[in-house]
Amino acid sequence: MDGEWWRGSVTYQVYPRSFQDDSGDGIGDLKGITRRLPHLARLGVDAVWLSPIFKSPMADMGYDVSDYCDIDPLFGTLADFDELVATAHGLGLRVIIDQVLSHSSDRHPFFAESRASRDNPRADWYVWADAKPDGSPPNNWISVFGGSAWEWDTRRRQYYLHNFLISQPDFNFHNAEVQDWALSVLRFWLDRGVDGFRLDTVNYYVHDADLRDNGPAPASSRKDNLPAVNPYEMQDHVHSKTRPENVAWLERMRALLDEYDARTMVGEVGDPSWRAVQVMAEYTAERRLHMAYSFDMLGPDFTAAHFRGRIEEFFKGAPDGWPMWAFSNHDVIRHVSRWEKFGDHDAVAKLACAMLLSFEGSICLYQGEELGQTETDILWEELTDPPGFRFWPEYKGRDGCRTPMVWDGSDHGGFSDVKPWLPVKAPQLARNVAAQDGVAGSVLEFYRAMLAFRRGSVLAGRGTRFLDVPEPVLAFTRGGGLLCVFNLSGEAVSMAVSGAGGLVGPEGGAVLNGGRLRLPALGFAFVEATGEVLLEM
Repeated sequence: MDGEWWRGSVTYQVYPRSFQDDSGDGIGDLKGITRRLPHLARLGVDAVWLSPIFKSPMADMGYDVSDYCDIDPLFGTLADFDELVATAHGLGLRVIIDQVLSHSSDRHPFFAESRASRDNPRADWYVWADAKPDGSPPNNWISVFGGSAWEWDTRRRQYYLHNFLISQPDFNFHNAEVQDWALSVLRFWLDRGVDGFRLDTVNYYVHDADLRDNGPAPASSRKDNLPAVNPYEMQDHVHSKTRPENVAWLERMRALLDEYDARTMVGEVGDPSWRAVQVMAEYTAERRLHMAYSFDMLGPDFTAAHFRGRIEEFFKGAPDGWPMWAFSNHDVIRHVSRWEKFGDHDAVAKLACAMLLSFEGSICLYQGEELGQTETDILWEELTDPPGFRFWPEYKGRDGCRTPMVWDGSDHGGFSDVKPWLPVKAPQLARNVAAQDGVAGSVLEFYRAMLAFRRGSVLAGRGTRFLDVPEPVLAFTRGGGLLCVFNLSGEAVSMAVSGAGGLVGPEGGAVLNGGRLRLPALGFAFVEATGEVLLEM
């Protein structure tokens, strides 16, 4: 087993509630995931990441954990999990699981004990603070899900911190006992054979012990003069998260993983663009995280300058660090829908695939992405996501990207025999696995081809040199031997090229003739580099 298998790897994110229902209750489960693992193996990914599967009241769909060492009955049992890991390993797939350690559910026994009094053994396991003399919260910190990040508790007659839902109290990582307990959770799952962890909200663990107020976000972060839909975005969260003390805790986690062979940690760095790269660099320095999961490509920006800037900035700030890039996940609008104004859905899907899988770093694909799946239009009466209820209609929550995986054209898309927890609607049903499997030109077959190309080429390695060409073209060489060119527009472009051989890899509509490269709308090309490559528009 290669100790650095994660470097340049491609991970496929499974949202367990929505992948495959084998129990017949309309909610996905571990047995269903296990049955569908051959799809991922055939796709050509290296690892599968499971969003939370632990016992939970499901106020935030499993990101509110009440037992960190057991499986929620909705998803199955520990035996089912062991079978999933064994099956995945038999197919050559690694297994990464979510760990939500920054906060628990308020139903966790530790919180019940902590809130019972100010002098019990776990009284200091969560973040408690006295009210100001006027009864208001201790500071101005805001919850990601709206309102104050503090909630009054009548038992202790103190406020407790919750960076997310009121029912998700934050652990106090200034307490060494909390850190020791969290390490025991990681060890439990490592001993069960998991290959790594995706660390939820990795920069939220440690808070400012002095509880200082956050200041306003920089004016430059606003794209217009209107207030944000969510006031959380109006603060610069320098005291409520991303504290310097967090680094020592990351080093403790890394020391634990280093006791095991070939394991990895990827941290979700939820910071704004003006600070994210700096934090990713700091967190992936030696003996900390193996990888940092970037938010930089999960927004509406679709320009060559944006993608180039994010990659260059990361490797400039963290020459020894390692990023994980993604275009979609369970928290954002699917990228095919975000970028639909730039052209045909299938063309956008293929260009995005070719581009993402060419980037230096590791890659994460979100379930259904390989089908060119689009965002589901969720109605008010179909909502399940708490932020959707709070910020409707300007923000409709995250349900639209969480609808079930579509395996065939039958009722409910082959996901379940009963009505699913979220609807499978006609636009999504049309993009199913069975309809694309083996079909030349389909998005699914393109993903398979592109993943095979990446695995067998310099794309999984190091070395990127960007070429100075104007918008809408993104161009770079990888490993010195492969030229990658992408047209991010709805019109054809043409350019002179020297130092290049013939076209290779998956076909993107390009024509190379007589030293001239022509790309159709949303087209792309992979070209052998025979010398110093020059492009001229």
